[in-house]
Parts: sequence; structure tokens; C-alpha cells
Amino acid sequence: MTGSQGKVQVPDVAAQVTYAMRQMGVSPIPRNYELFYEAYIGSNPKLTKDLAALGNRATQEEIDAIGAQYFGRHQVNAVDHAHHKIVRELEGVVNMLRQEQSSLESYNKLLGETYQRINSKSAASTELLTNAISLLTEATDTTMTHGQETMVGMATKSREMEDIRRELDEYKRIANTDSLTRLFNRRAFDEKLASIFDNQFGRATTSLVIGDIDHFKNINDNFGHPVGDKILATVANVIRSSVRKDVFVARTGGEEFAIILESASQEEASAVSERIRRALESTPFKNSKTGVNYGPVTLSLGLCLAAEAESPQELYQKADVALYCAKSNGRNKVMVYEDGMKKELSKSWLLYKK
Repeated sequence: MTGSQGKVQVPDVAAQVTYAMRQMGVSPIPRNYELFYEAYIGSNPKLTKDLAALGNRATQEEIDAIGAQYFGRHQVNAVDHAHHKIVRELEGVVNMLRQEQSSLESYNKLLGETYQRINSKSAASTELLTNAISLLTEATDTTMTHGQETMVGMATKSREMEDIRRELDEYKRIANTDSLTRLFNRRAFDEKLASIFDNQFGRATTSLVIGDIDHFKNINDNFGHPVGDKILATVANVIRSSVRKDVFVARTGGEEFAIILESASQEEASAVSERIRRALESTPFKNSKTGVNYGPVTLSLGLCLAAEAESPQELYQKADVALYCAKSNGRNKVMVYEDGMKKELSKSWLLYKK
């Protein structure tokens, strides 16, 4: 995100990934986007090389083969498999309910026959009672047995459906997880950011914090991408350990991270951001074997209260403006968005977004 001559440049990761897919003629479906996103951020250089080798005439089968290679069970196949399992289980439930309905209809029919015999004037009282008791006993026993079988079957189906639900939850977790840092990824962040505006009441106590590693390009240039990846993972761990377990933390692309703080005032969100900044500032980044010091590694952070924005896009933009202010004022700082910032930075903001 940091460029030369003090200018801060933030690539629009989503747009560039989409552009790359379009140039190669790749369908813009979620599983393809995930592959190209991982290739773009460079977390797996071999994946990047293999995708590039496909050229601009890649077939979906070739892309899925790479997906299966790098992500194990490719998500589309896993989700489709789970979907088919759900359909089968639901069909089984429907069949059991139909059988239960048929059993009850038979029971009602027997009750009707019993009622008719009881009201028959040609039969003796003893015969009436004997026949009625026999019919009711048979019908009740049959219905109760079938009902018990249905209950056992439904309990089994419920357990199987719960297993499938957990399986789907795991697929979703994998799909929403950044493979390098194990934080949420951009896809999950976009969903979470949009959900803030589903509830107007919570916006007054919700803040978006965007953090960006200072001079990260220099780290990659001087020490190589493998070291850069380790630093990204360490930064992620520092952020995660500096906030509550229920706080949403994502890697949104490259060296950029996002934190969504709920049920917290702007002052509390600012204090959390400062705690993260100080924790990273004091974290050593040194190779224990070679003694090479990769640090210091610092983080600039921009914060904006959700109540200051009318949409997810505006909230992200304002937090990003605050981040730019932190960068342009010396880095390794926390800046809270203020109304005057956007006007003051209108010209340089265009450079920043290129």
C-alpha cells in the first residue's frame, strides 16, 4: 500500500482481481474469485504461477483442477455434495410424514368402523363391546408402533441434518477465511460491513478501523515475500490478541486489515486501536537463526464511527481517509475521521486511490 516518494497507494484489490479474471476470460463466480484473489495477494507464489500459465483461454475444468490442488476438496464440489445430501434427507422426512399421514388415515377409518358397529342395532351388547375393543386395540397398537418408528426415524434425520449443517458451516468458514493469516477475508468483511447498516440503532456504537502496515513494500523488496508473509501472519496474531474474541478482524487485501468494533463508543474504539498500534510497535521481528532484524514493523490506523456514514461504501471511504491522514502525518498513528479531512485531502486523495 505504500508507494515511493511518500505517496500512499492503495490498489482496489477486488477491481484488479475482477479485471484479471475478465482478461483471461474466466467466469466471475465465487470459487474462481477466491483462487484469483489468493494469487493476486501473493500468499502462494506457486498458485500465482500455475494460474498465469493457463493463459487467456482457461477452461473451468482446468481452474477447478487447480482449486482442488490448492484447497483440497474444492468448495463447489463440497457444497454441491452437501446440497444433494440435504435434498435426500428432506425427501426422507417428507416420505416419513406421508407414511405417518397414511397411518393416521387408517386409524381414523378403523375408528369409523368401530363407531358404526357400536351403533348397530342388530348385534348383541357383548358382541359389540368385544368387536369394538378388538378393533381399537389393533388400531392403537399399529398406530403407536408406527408412531414410535416415525419418531426414531425423525430423530435420526434430525441428527443427520445437524451434521450436514455443521458441514456447511465449516465450508462457509473456510470460504470466509484468509489462508495466510487465518483471519476473515475480504468476502466476509464485505458481508459484515453491509450488515452494520441493517440495524440503524447499532451504528452509534459501531466503528470501522482500517490498519495498514507501514512501508510493507520495502519489507518485501529487502527480505523477500516469504518473510513478508511471516510478518503478515505475526501482525494478524498481534491484532487478534489485542481485541476481544468476539471482535471481527479481517485481512482485506495485501497488508491491509480491518476491525469492526461493536457496542463501543468512539473513544473506546480509539483506545483499542491505540492498544493495537502499541502492541505491534513493541513486537520484535527478528530471525532467531540468522539474527536478521526485520523491524521495526508499525501500523497506521484510520477509524470512523458508523453513524458518520450513510452506507457501507461511505463508511469504508471515510475510515480510509483517516488512514491516509495517519500515513501522511508520519505513520504509526491512529487517526479518527473528521469532516474536514475529506475536503483537505481532495487532491491527494485521487492519487491515493490510483
